[in-house]
Amino acid sequence: MTLIVRTLRPESPSDTEGFARVRRACVPAMLATPASVRYHVARTHPDAHYRQLIAVTDDGTVIGTAQVGIAHDSPQPGQGYANVYVHPDHENRGAGTQILRAAEAHLAQHGAREVYCWALDGDRNLAWAAARGYRPSRSAHFLRLDLTPDDALPPLGPVPPGVELRTGADFAADPQPLFALDAETAADEPSDIATELTDYEQWLAEVWNNPLLDHALTSVAVVDGHPAAFTLAHTDGDGRYSSGMTGTARAHRGRGLAKLAKNDSLHRARKTGIRVAYTGNDAGNEPMLAINDWFGYTFDAKEIRHVRTLGPLDA
Repeated sequence: MTLIVRTLRPESPSDTEGFARVRRACVPAMLATPASVRYHVARTHPDAHYRQLIAVTDDGTVIGTAQVGIAHDSPQPGQGYANVYVHPDHENRGAGTQILRAAEAHLAQHGAREVYCWALDGDRNLAWAAARGYRPSRSAHFLRLDLTPDDALPPLGPVPPGVELRTGADFAADPQPLFALDAETAADEPSDIATELTDYEQWLAEVWNNPLLDHALTSVAVVDGHPAAFTLAHTDGDGRYSSGMTGTARAHRGRGLAKLAKNDSLHRARKTGIRVAYTGNDAGNEPMLAINDWFGYTFDAKEIRHVRTLGPLDA
């Protein structure tokens, strides 16, 4: 069987549908649709040198994918990422290795000195990463919550005095306050690659206008007229929901506002027919892990972040 590794063609339905299919099979918690695949190609910042690579068989079937780019919003230059996934039905054919080689060459050409990638937990996957020079670092958990039982969620409690619950749609005319809150919380999120959100227009393109973002199901806790906590809701139109980001402004932490916003969002999502909710947390993010345990999320999968320093022969 001949495999071809190439850049995804966003105008090709077979490419975008195949990319989304592989992602859903490998990591259901990371929602993907053909529309979101196309959108990421069109809207990711040019400085990211973003590529979506696919491994395609003789009959045109997409069996492997990668999201590849430079962490342009990090204060530390020279950091790239290459997240490779191969469909479980098509492993042991060399697709992952071919994609990774192409990804590393692309990143090296654009100045990357280190490449970060995620590997799903398991002896085989971890051995594969180690054999290609990648060193393990931190881990993250994907969590799953079945929303079909009548008692799937904790009851909605009273909204504290001075707090108002709004939806993302309420900020449609001016989402900049949500950008400021997202930037503050993202800066404090545990990560190997520090993030600084400073470009409002790019945030609009990559986050606010993302076709997966459900403005109506996004919940915002507002204090004194300003967003104090929020949870971004992603949906795929097929009964799945994922928490895009949940956080609280530093001045309002410890008041349970993130839990309040997330519970509000999940209850409203359930009423619209959402059947399952996913979320993901860094293993060191104890506050959010505690919140998700309170909701009743259960373990779905574990990924381990790996890093490799590129050498002169990788270009």
